[in-house]
Amino acid sequence: MSDSSPPLELNASDRPAPKTLVEGAYLRLRRDIIEGVRQPGEKLRVEHLKDEYQVGAGTLREALQLLITDALVVAQGQRGFRVAPISLADFEDITRTRVLLETEALRQAIALGDEAWEADVLAAFHRLSRAEDKLGASNEAREEWEHRNRVFHEVLIAACPSRWIRHFQHILYQQSERYRRISHFHSTIPRDVHAEHEGLCQAAVARDADRACAILTDHIQRTLESLKGMPDDFFDTGRQSLPKNRRQAA
Repeated sequence: MSDSSPPLELNASDRPAPKTLVEGAYLRLRRDIIEGVRQPGEKLRVEHLKDEYQVGAGTLREALQLLITDALVVAQGQRGFRVAPISLADFEDITRTRVLLETEALRQAIALGDEAWEADVLAAFHRLSRAEDKLGASNEAREEWEHRNRVFHEVLIAACPSRWIRHFQHILYQQSERYRRISHFHSTIPRDVHAEHEGLCQAAVARDADRACAILTDHIQRTLESLKGMPDDFFDTGRQSLPKNRRQAA
């Protein structure tokens, strides 16, 4: 495996606690935006949020600046901050670009990955499957699955030698999170995500690059197809937020 591969987080409990107040505020805000607690287009008033997140105004502004870098928040000159909007056209663009980059990264990883990479892929799939067994038990179980899903996709392409491909794949994966959460609660097409992951894992370790890339393409595009099945005005009326009891439903 390439020495430039990112460190692998194979268990949510291994994730370090925030090192600074800014990082803590950033992570909490980011989670709330992705989960729909902070809805697309919502104005983020520093004077109100600093009390809710229990940090100073300066700390919160720094966290918001980091979220601007993530393209999850937009600055409006002297008018403050808003949650970045979402749209079907935006997700179509994210999906197309992610397929291009992630399939190329997977093809390179399959060609260059060693036995340690194979073992990492199998281990990441096993941990993802175990997390899947606990889905529905609690919000923490959903978060654990989300974390291990991200790790599985990162491990699959970890042997790709291009740090730039992996970097931009990570950005696109982050951008797709809000849409995937919406799809989870508003799915319009039947799908077996476990079977999709299993087929992807098997094809990768079998070194069948064409089959693995075909499965990955379908896997990524299915979320887009699910959202395409929503009513025409879904993204225009603000109804894309998650259910009010989303923390329990997750």
